[in-house]
Amino acid sequence: MTKTVFITGASSGFGKATAFAFHQKGWQVIATMRSPEKEQELTTLKSVLIERLDVQDAASITAAVKAGIERFGKIDVLVNNAGYGAIGAFESASLGQIKNQFEVNVFGLMQVTQAALPSFRAAGGGMIINISSFGGVIGMPFGSLYNSTKFAVEGFSEALSFELSALNILVKIIEPGSAPTNFRNNMAFIKNGIPEYEPLLGKLFPRFAKVTEALKKATPEDVAATIYQAATDDKNQLRYVVGEDAQFYIDLKSQNTEPDFIRSMHDYFVH
Repeated sequence: MTKTVFITGASSGFGKATAFAFHQKGWQVIATMRSPEKEQELTTLKSVLIERLDVQDAASITAAVKAGIERFGKIDVLVNNAGYGAIGAFESASLGQIKNQFEVNVFGLMQVTQAALPSFRAAGGGMIINISSFGGVIGMPFGSLYNSTKFAVEGFSEALSFELSALNILVKIIEPGSAPTNFRNNMAFIKNGIPEYEPLLGKLFPRFAKVTEALKKATPEDVAATIYQAATDDKNQLRYVVGEDAQFYIDLKSQNTEPDFIRSMHDYFVH
């Protein structure tokens, strides 16, 4: 029986690559995005339903899930991909910027998950794949808002995986590193008006690039392939790391003592 995947943030980057990857494997795809009227590629594919979904609009979430089930009968896998990064000095962030980062990356993801769960229970099972980041495992300077939302996604996913396991509903987490997507272009940069932060802030991206410049970065297609693997490998595995740079940072934290990890991060980004 043909399976169906529901993807948020499918207009570009990981989400779009994932829609193509599942379609190529013969899956039915519900590709959701904020502006479906702008989509030109996925609309040409059979067994792909394009629906409007804004994770900050509860009505659009409910409507998209309902439309997907009406079209294909059920949803087998939910891929929570929609999100963005707010980067900059925490002290300079407005309350609106802080709230918006959590509304999209955490609360929106939770609302989509809640909307899909009744259909999973009715079908006797399903899978939720949440897109996190290596930044959900380690904190980076000037990433306090983004990192905290991804840390939240990690904790939410881990706890939920145990909560849903008896219902035959699996939860998995994808932890990509840097990839050539629109993520950088879609970043929300926090305007800094505090001069004390400027020396460190100005060196952030060059230093970030230098630390892992010799390591292979994942492509959106690599991430999509890993998402498909997680959906189909029948493994009791929670986390999937994608990209040598992501593995580098995760190992830096997990394979060292905390003082050594902190010292390394200071060497890379602070001193």
